[in-house]
Amino acid sequence: MNKYDFLVIGAGHAGIEAAFAASNMGCKTLMLVLDAKSVGRLSCNPAIGGVGKGQLVKEIDALGGQMAVAADASGIQFRTLNASRGQAVQSSRAQVDMDAYSLYMQRLVKKQKNLWLKEAQVKKLIVNDAAVCGVVTDKETIFAESVAVCAGTFLNGLIHLGLKHHSGGRVNEIASCALAEDLKSLGLNLFRFKTGTCPRLDKQTIDFSKLIIQHGDCPARPFSFATRSIKRKQVPCYITYTNELTHKIIRDNLKYSPLYSGIITSTGVRYCPSIEDKVVKFSEKNRHQVFLEPQGLKTNAIYPNGLSTSLPEEIQLKLLHSIPGLEEACVIRFGYGIEHTVVDSTQLFPTLESKLIKGLFFAGQVNGTTGYEEAAAQGIVAGINAALKIRKEKSFILERADGYIGVLIDDLTTKGTNEPYRMFTSRVEYRLLLREDNADLRLSKKGFQLGLINKNVYRKVLAKAEAIQKGIHYLRKTRVKSIGHFNEKLKKQNLQELKKSVTLEELLKRPPVKLADLKALNLLPKGIAESAWQQVEIEIKYAGFIQRQLKDVERFKHLEKIKLPLDFDYRNLSGISREIKEKLAKFKPLNLGQASRISGVTPAAVSLLMVYIGRLKRTNG
Repeated sequence: MNKYDFLVIGAGHAGIEAAFAASNMGCKTLMLVLDAKSVGRLSCNPAIGGVGKGQLVKEIDALGGQMAVAADASGIQFRTLNASRGQAVQSSRAQVDMDAYSLYMQRLVKKQKNLWLKEAQVKKLIVNDAAVCGVVTDKETIFAESVAVCAGTFLNGLIHLGLKHHSGGRVNEIASCALAEDLKSLGLNLFRFKTGTCPRLDKQTIDFSKLIIQHGDCPARPFSFATRSIKRKQVPCYITYTNELTHKIIRDNLKYSPLYSGIITSTGVRYCPSIEDKVVKFSEKNRHQVFLEPQGLKTNAIYPNGLSTSLPEEIQLKLLHSIPGLEEACVIRFGYGIEHTVVDSTQLFPTLESKLIKGLFFAGQVNGTTGYEEAAAQGIVAGINAALKIRKEKSFILERADGYIGVLIDDLTTKGTNEPYRMFTSRVEYRLLLREDNADLRLSKKGFQLGLINKNVYRKVLAKAEAIQKGIHYLRKTRVKSIGHFNEKLKKQNLQELKKSVTLEELLKRPPVKLADLKALNLLPKGIAESAWQQVEIEIKYAGFIQRQLKDVERFKHLEKIKLPLDFDYRNLSGISREIKEKLAKFKPLNLGQASRISGVTPAAVSLLMVYIGRLKRTNG
């Protein structure tokens, strides 16, 4: 068969989520990959989640995606980051067994209905009348109604190790050069980004007695809302630090660094810099933290997170041996840098479909992002929208007020990025509303309506929502009196005594009082799940802040509701500068909210545009 509904180029995190979403929605889907054994491969660090990224994984799961379930099936250490801070910035992270993660994804692909996998290298896209209709590979021509490019770092990938470099999409894997040239010939605006990875160390050659041990949470908290508990063996990570000798070795050998010798000219990752960058840009620091992360239960490979480098092999060995605990460390694989081609994400609609070529979608690192989670989030949105386009149904767009995924895609498509984009909680305006713990309550309905979540899973979400309301109602109507024996109980809990009768809601609103305190005082009814009580506590504790953010969301949605025609001729607008007209014509915003977030579009221009749209509506009746 060489005719499919949907064709996905690449089988990394973006490709997997795109393919699963479309195939679950009934589309005959083909994934093209250079090597079938590379499906779901973790190219860099052995971890899923992190600050801002954990929220993405939870949202992917709530929409019916695969990443969270795979992380739970292969996780060997789970931690909640920012646990001592507020709920708005807490994020989950899991160390995963890299081989187990990839094998889990490969098994899923093999048994997935409507999904096929082929080994082939895509040479060019087939485009007729500004619409994609298939691809030409090194083996055959394959036709499809929609195509998603999820090529990761493979587009014209160039691997650097010291002053030497060679073509490659990943270590020991060939780059996709012909496809990159084809995209350029089709008129897409392309540029170059740089990323890198750390050396891999042999666990048996590390002196762990000199390191700080770091255990995970106990019990481990799963990523997926469907996972009840983590059964897999859990292991610790370890911490060490660089020192002045390490930094001197690096400074003395910067001339051999492709970053500082001028060989690499593309933009690198600001928030995950190489150790060379850290030493140069943060010269005032006399040490940098290094996390030693196990790559799996059946391998001796250790990933020294924080030591990304593209220095020559002999220099990598010297700097490693200057670090406590690594004096005798043997290297299994050296670190390297990689330059790759990315697509200008402002040339995409929020559906991740190209504005230039109908039916052509882009997702993942090819859009200028960095990280497995950002890639997977884009993949599921691209796959959903490809399926909806094939079915001739309304597009699926998540707004900034809907979730971290909405913020990610809105940032990419309205602002673009001039450096590899990484998700953070600080990028999200409504982060108190868009928490990890309520991702299922926010997004599972959408996943169910799209056919990505089954009835049983969705019923559990509805039951959880009902339990939360039941808990809130109970706390609001139940009063406790400030009589002697109850005040004695409060004293035992080191809580302030009551002077008058109050509701349990009022009691819980007191800063030092926690839900666990009410539970210890036997004030909570039975029959409500722990996960629901967690939501109840957050809703009551943060009620004032939540209400303010809800009002902000309403104001935001007002602008989002004012649609802008795709064929709108901005040249006819009076009172708006030529520069703003050109930007509006280039970005083709779908609504006034998107227009307002385009760099350089002023509030005055938005107001004039609102008036103009109002006149247009009245004219058209």
